[in-house]
Amino acid sequence: MLMNMADVLSVANDHNFAVPAFNIGTGQILKAVIECCEEKKAPVILAIHPNELAFQGDAFIAQCIKAANDSRVPMAIHLDHGGEYAQIERAIRDGFTSVMIDASHMSFEDNIAITKKVVAFAHPLGVSVEAELGTIGTTDGDTEGGTDDIIYTVPADAKKFVEETGVDALAVAIGTAHGLYPKDFKPELKQDLLSEIKSLVSIPLVLHGGSGNPDSEIAESVKRGINKINISSDIKDAFYQRLRITLANDKKVREPFELYVDAIGAMKEVICQKIDLFDDADKMQYYRL
Repeated sequence: MLMNMADVLSVANDHNFAVPAFNIGTGQILKAVIECCEEKKAPVILAIHPNELAFQGDAFIAQCIKAANDSRVPMAIHLDHGGEYAQIERAIRDGFTSVMIDASHMSFEDNIAITKKVVAFAHPLGVSVEAELGTIGTTDGDTEGGTDDIIYTVPADAKKFVEETGVDALAVAIGTAHGLYPKDFKPELKQDLLSEIKSLVSIPLVLHGGSGNPDSEIAESVKRGINKINISSDIKDAFYQRLRITLANDKKVREPFELYVDAIGAMKEVICQKIDLFDDADKMQYYRL
């Protein structure tokens, strides 16, 4: 069931769990995510980055909308890391029910200004808005953006930002980076910082770039108030690593319904594991369907 993301996350906020936002870069990923969420009875956010939208084209969103409306699972279709106002407009025209304006690289004042502009445009159309305060790190090969140095979210700034913009969800910087972490990099989330932010901000909080963090840290962040967690690299890596094996073992395979079977299976294992980790399984029961 297609919903506004604010409605999806308000339930997660009330019941202290996190909804996964899986980046839907292809139809195979869309298929795997929906099958897992239906099996697990787990609400989900179908996240699409502007680069993914440019690659797939606007018609792909119609497929996502149809898939969401055909399912009983609560779902939102969300623009991930929109960096330009034109990208926000395109997403809303396409039927996204939620958008992210990522102006975290701008000054605090400019971030507030453009976020307020997006909120004023999106809210009357029933579209929710996510923003980001502080900066997420980046790793080699990452295409989602980020900075070499993490700027942690200041709790007092988060409170002011939410009050002045009217945003529906806030991505906070507590020590994560986009992409898969190098082997010698040991991430560590600032859990006390998260708790302090949550004590001042009532809206759902979002964690970006947690692919390389230990499961125990992610689970603890959910307990402390994270309600949406973005997942991209983990599921794509599982999918394409298994696809490489299939291609190497059978150089004659060419039919998509044969080629992708094992890769989808490998990806579904990761998707289901994330759903369980975020305490998202069986949470359909809290929604009025």
